[in-house]
Amino acid sequence: MTTLEPGQDAYVAKPNAHFMLSHPAHVLAQGFGSGLSPVMPGTMGTLFAWLSFTVLSSRWAGFFTVQNWLIMIVAGFALGVWACAKTGRNLGIADHGSMVWDEIIAFWLVLLLIVPADWTTQCWAFVWFRFFDMVKPPPIGYFDRHFKGGFGVMWDDIMAAFYTLLVFALWRSM
Repeated sequence: MTTLEPGQDAYVAKPNAHFMLSHPAHVLAQGFGSGLSPVMPGTMGTLFAWLSFTVLSSRWAGFFTVQNWLIMIVAGFALGVWACAKTGRNLGIADHGSMVWDEIIAFWLVLLLIVPADWTTQCWAFVWFRFFDMVKPPPIGYFDRHFKGGFGVMWDDIMAAFYTLLVFALWRSM
């Protein structure tokens, strides 16, 4: 018998375009469709974050200042807590793999704090972020297991971003 998380329904919905488009929270939580990838949705969400950050920062550089990015990341985190909680409830799995808004917000934070950086450095940021998000070293794994709902979904990726930035800080100090 499967043990359900608090607030989790016995029914598990199939994440697809129809489900995603049925509510704005789903569109956001599923990364505008990037989380619907059948192969490594978290990685696809992170790639979407990288692409969108690059496009928005270059195309509308006058608007996407460091201050406005920070405002957008903080607001996106708060909105993500709601969107991921709602989507998780509707999918029937509190932290469903198709929910990638957490990767998007966390990787935007990484990019904001390392840019300007060349393409190779950004690739390393991507690799380190995905490593920490997948492996979940302490205390990320603790937060992943104990912080539930939308906040838990979002928080463990912020911790993965912190670890990624810590690697860069240590690397740059050598």
